[in-house]
Amino acid sequence: MRSLLLYIALVVSLAVYSQDSTSYHSLRTDTTSVHKGRLIGVLSVQGALYLGSLSGLYFLWYKDYPQSGFHFFNDDNEWLQMDKCGHATTSYYISMIGNWSYRWAGLSRKKSAWYGGLLAEAYMLNIEILDGFSSEWGFSIGDFTANTLGAAIFVSQQLLWNEQRFRLKFSFHETSYPDYRPDLLGSNLISQILKDYNGQSYWLSGNISAFLPKTSRFPKWLNIAFGYGAGGMTGASSNIVNPSGPYQERYRRFMLSVDVDLTRIPTHSKVLKAVFTVLSFIKIPAPAIEYNTLGNFRFYPLYY
Repeated sequence: MRSLLLYIALVVSLAVYSQDSTSYHSLRTDTTSVHKGRLIGVLSVQGALYLGSLSGLYFLWYKDYPQSGFHFFNDDNEWLQMDKCGHATTSYYISMIGNWSYRWAGLSRKKSAWYGGLLAEAYMLNIEILDGFSSEWGFSIGDFTANTLGAAIFVSQQLLWNEQRFRLKFSFHETSYPDYRPDLLGSNLISQILKDYNGQSYWLSGNISAFLPKTSRFPKWLNIAFGYGAGGMTGASSNIVNPSGPYQERYRRFMLSVDVDLTRIPTHSKVLKAVFTVLSFIKIPAPAIEYNTLGNFRFYPLYY
């Protein structure tokens, strides 16, 4: 539920932004001309989303669980760190949305980048604080570190290149593991996308043409992607023995693939720009090579 609310807020923000006639790539030049009306609108929308989503998290998630005094909780050994990848990716895209909105309002590119990163850090920090007062969880230093890393990946690229040459992305495929623990890993496709870490993959997708001379005719939308995933997990830190199911060995997966940066595909259509922007966090299905800690290499004609 927590992930679902975060992704809804992200997608809505991306859709609203991408409908504007001023695209992100047209904001490359710096400016100090602040549009007060736009800035007020941006801060109002962000405040509403900020308070609304956190309130929704409390009433739909935390309210039904027992509360306690603030405490810390070490969950670094859970899910082979797949959940940490999710935290970093979410923080990355909140930073991106914040940066876009501040640039649209006329703030300088450096301020927009920093404020976008701080927005992500503040939002995700509030969630960790809510966890800290829940007896079921606690404030996770590992989650906080992953949140900071995601924001840093975005901010550092904006300050260095004024563009995102490397993007964090997500992909998912169905697995058989929810059959053994549907309560924990999801009982339908939507819940499995959010809960089944065995089917999730997180990617660092790098744009090749961004490092080539501007005169190069290499496709500007073609990326190379490095992925991380895991498998064999029917529990957070260890597998629950299930007499009716097969033995599952937990393992890590490292992948190499090609990808498409949808935001670099040239088009004059506002509709397509909106679609490309909203879908830009998804790793495009493509051939991939995997090496896993079971010692196996695998080739996928089409991995998603």
